[in-house]
Amino acid sequence: MVAIIDYGVGNLFSLQSSFAAIGQQAVVTADEAVIRAADRVILPGVGAFEDAAHKLTASGMASLLIELAAQGKPIMGICLGMQLLFDRSFEYGEHAGLGLIPGSVRPIADVIPAGYKIPHIGWNALAFPGEKHPLFRYIAPGDCVYFVHSYYATECDGAVIATAEYGAPLTAAVARGNVCGCQFHPEKSGEVGLNILRAFCEMERV
Repeated sequence: MVAIIDYGVGNLFSLQSSFAAIGQQAVVTADEAVIRAADRVILPGVGAFEDAAHKLTASGMASLLIELAAQGKPIMGICLGMQLLFDRSFEYGEHAGLGLIPGSVRPIADVIPAGYKIPHIGWNALAFPGEKHPLFRYIAPGDCVYFVHSYYATECDGAVIATAEYGAPLTAAVARGNVCGCQFHPEKSGEVGLNILRAFCEMERV
C-alpha cells in the first residue's frame, strides 16, 4: 500500500487515481499509523516552499518522514515535495528543508536564458546521466514528462538521476538510497508517468 501524505498541499487525488490505474492501492492520509504501515510513501506538494515546510513540520509529518527514511522505507517527493527533500530553498528568503538529499533549491531564472517563460510549464524530454536509475526502468531517454515549476534543485550532482532541457539542463529527478524525487508530475505525464510510478512501487527498502 502507498501512503500519499495529506498535509494541506498537493494534487492528492490525481495521484491516488494514477496508482489505481496501475493496480496499486494508495490512500490519502495524515494518519501517522497508516503512513507507518504503508510499504512506501509519496510526499506531494504545490505552492510555496516556506508555507509547505511549515505545514509539514506543524503536522508532525517532517519528523516522521526523516524517521521513515532512516528506516529504509521508499519515499518519493513530487514537484514541491521533491524540493522539500533538500537541505534548503532560496524561494523568497532562505528556508530549511528536510535534509534527506544534500543540495539547494534556487530560481530557474538564475540559469535559463532571458525571454524564457517562468514558470516552466509543459512537456520536456528526460535525459539520464550515467547508468539509468531503477525508477526509470520502464522508460527510455527522450520520453517526455510534464513540468510546472519556477525553482530547481542544484548543488546536488551526486543525487541527480534525470535532467531536462529548458534553455539549460535542469534537475528533473534525484535519488539517494531509498529517497527519490521528481520535479515533474508523474500523475500528469500519461503512460510515461504511470510507468515511473509502477517502478517506484517495485523499489525495495535500502
